[in-house]
Amino acid sequence: MAKEKEAAAEQQVTGAAVPRVRWDAAGMGTSYANVVNVSSTREEVTLLFGTNVTLYTGQNEVTVKLSDRIILNPFAAKRLMLLLNGVMGEYEKRFGPLNLETRLEPRRAEGEAIN
Repeated sequence: MAKEKEAAAEQQVTGAAVPRVRWDAAGMGTSYANVVNVSSTREEVTLLFGTNVTLYTGQNEVTVKLSDRIILNPFAAKRLMLLLNGVMGEYEKRFGPLNLETRLEPRRAEGEAIN
């Protein structure tokens, strides 16, 4: 009922009917990723998903096994960005903020001098 009211309100504002979306998951697969990278050109945004398979911390090199590549046009990428911002905002309200550590310099060994 609420969605019908939203669609009616949208139609009044824009003058256009909002189509109902039917999600067909028949051919969908599922993947897990703990690593993501993004690149872009003028025409597309490419998301690479994978899993860090490095066994030990503190190594000079890590191995990421790539599993999926998703290519979006810029409009779909912007909609994804807005959706993720909303979802992560709600997540952090419920469970607390996520602090991401960004390393700009390589990790130093214990006792190694800083130049």
